[in-house]
Amino acid sequence: MQSVSGQTVPDTATAPIVDSLPVVDTQANIRDSLMTDVTLDSVSPRPWQYTNWDIDIMMPLAGQVMKQHPYYGFGSEPVVVRTGLKQFAGKELLFYSMIGLLLSFAFLKQAFPKYFNDLFSLLFRTTLKQKQIREQLIQTPLPSLLLNIFFAVSGGLYVDILLHHFDRAPVENFWLLFLYCALGLSVIYTVKFAGLKISGWLFNMKEAADNYIFVVFLINKVIGIFLLPFLILLSFMKGNLYQVTWVVSWCGIGVLYIYRFLFTYASVRNQVRFNPFHFLLYLIAFEVAPLLLIYKALLFFFQ
Repeated sequence: MQSVSGQTVPDTATAPIVDSLPVVDTQANIRDSLMTDVTLDSVSPRPWQYTNWDIDIMMPLAGQVMKQHPYYGFGSEPVVVRTGLKQFAGKELLFYSMIGLLLSFAFLKQAFPKYFNDLFSLLFRTTLKQKQIREQLIQTPLPSLLLNIFFAVSGGLYVDILLHHFDRAPVENFWLLFLYCALGLSVIYTVKFAGLKISGWLFNMKEAADNYIFVVFLINKVIGIFLLPFLILLSFMKGNLYQVTWVVSWCGIGVLYIYRFLFTYASVRNQVRFNPFHFLLYLIAFEVAPLLLIYKALLFFFQ
């Protein structure tokens, strides 16, 4: 019988292979720079606990917990928010008045478009049929009356703002002074109308007086329309533009009055022969002086 012995030399195929690049891990002992000490919260050192309170069996437990909460005022009195009309303290009444003037002008413009076209055509002399247009304007008294009232309202409001601007208002109440100014303009031109009618009848110059009256009230209507945008600007503007608006309005009114004097002189001179110096004396005596006297009388009366 033949015997067999085990292998004494280890198998080279199973021998462990030694790493030829033994590198020591340099990152093993490095501390993470992002791992810092966590600071304890100093705001809430310990959980809050409810204290004892009287339990109301008629009230839900959740409501009682919210009512006893120390950080939220669930148990305090509710804030009352009053509803209804808001109380304003500003220029609201003046704003609504401006809206009313704009709506009034829009109504007149839409109700009498032909009257407005003839009015400005005669004013700027864009047609040769001036006498015919004048007769058409005279034959429509309703829009003429309404525009005269519009002039009294807008002119009275302008004078009211002007007096308050220069601190010469005899009455502190803005709307009361506006009423006085509007009535004053109405009385002045009513007396002027009656005086010219009587003068034309006394001196047998009815046609010349009628022409003069027509020109005066024609320019008044245009002034009432011209003042409308300036009233809106003067009511709500401030600063340098406010002063510029005043100057522009004065220049516009001055130009319209000069045009009225020239227009009147040209229309009346064709019927009555007179010296230009006499016409200038008439303007000073019956146009400028009465306004100054009325203003002086108002100051004396209210002071």
